[in-house]
Amino acid sequence: MSNSSSVTEFLLLAFTDTQELQLLHFWLFLGIYLAALLANGLIITAIACDHHLHTPMYFFLLNLSLLDLGSISTTVPKAMANLIWDTRAISYTGCAAQIFFFFFLMSAEYFLLTVMSYDRYVAICQPLHYGTLLGSRACVHMAAAAWGSGFLYAVLHTANTFSIPLCQGNALDQFFCEVPQILKLSCSDSDYLREVGLLMVSVCLSFGCFVFIVLSYVQIFRAVLRIPSEQGWHKAFSMCLPHLAMVSLFVSTGTFAYLKPNSMSSRSLDLVVAVLYSVVPPAVNPLIYSMRNQELKDAVWNMMTGWFLEAIYCPCSSAYHSQHHS
Repeated sequence: MSNSSSVTEFLLLAFTDTQELQLLHFWLFLGIYLAALLANGLIITAIACDHHLHTPMYFFLLNLSLLDLGSISTTVPKAMANLIWDTRAISYTGCAAQIFFFFFLMSAEYFLLTVMSYDRYVAICQPLHYGTLLGSRACVHMAAAAWGSGFLYAVLHTANTFSIPLCQGNALDQFFCEVPQILKLSCSDSDYLREVGLLMVSVCLSFGCFVFIVLSYVQIFRAVLRIPSEQGWHKAFSMCLPHLAMVSLFVSTGTFAYLKPNSMSSRSLDLVVAVLYSVVPPAVNPLIYSMRNQELKDAVWNMMTGWFLEAIYCPCSSAYHSQHHS
């Protein structure tokens, strides 16, 4: 029986056989990736540079943008490289690294979203206790717990997945290394069931976090509905409902991808579901969580206009000084 040590590389999913469609997929992925890089990069820079945004909510948003940048950079660049070079290969080590970082960053992001729902709950439902419950030390501890939990979760799944003997070839029906696709190559039922059991425990934990997020937003809705202000209702609902929609999309598609039976598996369905939980959230989160925030939009705009004015006037100023000194 050959095991995983005899596999030196995996073959990822080929999107299409025609070069024209491969280029189309490449440009689509490139557009999504550059948009995610730009949006998340602007948010990180604006929050880091503007001292008015050094508050718990923006601290968590900065962490969210860092995780989004990392998670989309784990999967999309390799898929784009394979499309442009017309190859499907990813090394065994590269595959293990991709699974580790993907689990690490996406798990940490989900735990952070849970923390962010608690932050919004305290801010709206218990504003008098906000400074006590969410001081700078508490915020750092909660963010560190999210990152640390994601790291441990990733170590556990990566070590367990790559200890499973593989004897069903090396072709994966996905554009990145995904645990369910590697489990299909397993030739050991006991090891396969061990990882499936671990995934089920993880899904139960994720569901617990999801219930906490939903309950937090229910309490927020109840508090807001007591306010006799239609504008306040609109602001709260326009903020909270997109948050819940994105979390629901992530949890439902992720759960389906990892726990669906093999009989329900098809290449097109698996691809769509994978894009929905791995590519869409990092690209859309900046719009949902940050760019609907007027204070952050103002900070980003001021930063960009500052860069623009500096680019215009600095060369002129330096030229003037050089002429003056000569």
